[in-house]
Amino acid sequence: MEHFAALVQGEIGGRAKAMIVTRSRLHAVRYRLAVDTYLAERSYPFRALVAFSGTVRDGGQSYTESNMNGFPEAQTAKTFEHPEYRFLIVANKFQTGFDQPLLHTMYVDKKLGGVNAVQTLSRLNRTHPEKKATMVLDFANEADDIKAAFEPYYETTLLSEATDPNLPYEIQTRLFGFPVYTEADVSAFAKVYFDSKATQDQLYTVLAPVVERARALTEPELHDFRRQLTDYVRLYAFLAQILPFTDSDLEKLYVFARHLRRLLPADRGELPREVQQNIDMESYRIQQTASGRIALERRPGLLDPVSTKTGYGVDAEELEALSQIIAELNERFGLNLGPEHRVTLGQMMEKLDDDAALDAAARVNTRENVRLTFDQKVEHVIQEIVDSNFDLYKRITDDRAFGDAIKNFLFDHYLRGHRNAEELIKRGESKTLEFKSTLRWSLKEDQQDDRGVTHAVLKTIAAFLNTEGGDLLIGVADDGAIVGIEHDRLETDDKFMRHLAQVVRNGLGDRAGTCIDPKTQIVDGKTVCVVSCQRSPEPVFLKWKGLEAAPEGDFFVRSGPGTVKLAPESAREYIRTRFQLARP
Repeated sequence: MEHFAALVQGEIGGRAKAMIVTRSRLHAVRYRLAVDTYLAERSYPFRALVAFSGTVRDGGQSYTESNMNGFPEAQTAKTFEHPEYRFLIVANKFQTGFDQPLLHTMYVDKKLGGVNAVQTLSRLNRTHPEKKATMVLDFANEADDIKAAFEPYYETTLLSEATDPNLPYEIQTRLFGFPVYTEADVSAFAKVYFDSKATQDQLYTVLAPVVERARALTEPELHDFRRQLTDYVRLYAFLAQILPFTDSDLEKLYVFARHLRRLLPADRGELPREVQQNIDMESYRIQQTASGRIALERRPGLLDPVSTKTGYGVDAEELEALSQIIAELNERFGLNLGPEHRVTLGQMMEKLDDDAALDAAARVNTRENVRLTFDQKVEHVIQEIVDSNFDLYKRITDDRAFGDAIKNFLFDHYLRGHRNAEELIKRGESKTLEFKSTLRWSLKEDQQDDRGVTHAVLKTIAAFLNTEGGDLLIGVADDGAIVGIEHDRLETDDKFMRHLAQVVRNGLGDRAGTCIDPKTQIVDGKTVCVVSCQRSPEPVFLKWKGLEAAPEGDFFVRSGPGTVKLAPESAREYIRTRFQLARP
């Protein structure tokens, strides 16, 4: 505000306006509230408008563009022309196709990349007889990144023609011309899709008869239908970023078409374009690498007897990392994230894994310091999925709780493969880093002590899970001296790992076991176990050999470089605030 008042308001004959580009709808709401308060406190004559889609809930209140501005959202652009309105605060809106010659300055608090950066910043290039210059104050991007985004378009890049916003209606009409689905089918699917309690099986059940009708089409008809369906999905996803569609039938058809096209038989003539772009098929060949018989050892084997289970499906610890993340998100937020979201998360992880600067930070810094670097990097990675998976991008940026959960999962997964024991030891113990000499052996008494020594290890793990996560190094003394897990006398690293997994399950529960990832590393010729602990999505209580004071177990958290046990009342209040992200 002070920058605008001192340097901008007098431009363009004293009529200059500014846009504040925010990273999400929630940020837009909070910016608007903060700007209004600041302007009122300092008696500035300026007024602000806000632009975002849908409804944002924050602090027990519901906010929309209309109720914050005081008029229908269709009037926002026109109202911004009035001289008293100097600020337009936006979230994924008015960043393309918005012409306001008096727009002089842009304050950017959002990661921008590629065409999105060009389109957003180009809102400033509308000419006016008194407009001599423009200004961008960027809080989120590096100059080199913006330069790289603009370079392909620096000399001459032309768009052959504008995108017609009526095209979705034209494609909608053509799609209804195929004997595949009716309006009732679309409505039935939408009813299930927008029901937070619906399951993936229910979605497939609704689509099953539609898929059968599509299979009855001739091959040319099916090819044309699939192409029209794909065109509709891509076009609507693009235009929805720019235009506030009020026709709910278009949105229903979008979610219906997006799910239906995944179930249609693929064209046999060619590989999907995404595969062609990422795989060089000409480089593949069939080559015999070995031949011979597979000899089987003749010996008796054992099978576990059939038993009843309290639940069915794949155990959480048997799921690989991406599937586990998807399962956790679906359970916590009542969603139906599918294979396409799993692929996107995998691509995001690959980008983070390939970041050399982030890797260097992760190997030598404390967990909390790594998080500062990670948060900047992950925002850039999230920005890059806007074209490939707009649904996930929109959910991450619009829903703060969901976005935070995704970032936490990605951070925990990243750290598992980028922690170096030797470097961590040099840092010393902290809120997110602790050393333990052994898992079960008392070095002082020179005897096994599952009760006391193991309880101390489990306290630390529980505290990490209940706070912000952390790293426990077993085989390292408090002063950083390398002891090695060999002192636990478990013969092999494998037996040590299995014993650790078992005591965690016994003391903290099966689900807590899915939140840790132990790995062994050699330091000074001795084996150290690095136990990476992610923050748990639910409270973790410790019950171990009768040492607990409460029937449900003791509740531990981290406080500075130590672990503390909370009293029952304090634990209940902490749990109420720390684990409030779960949804029914």
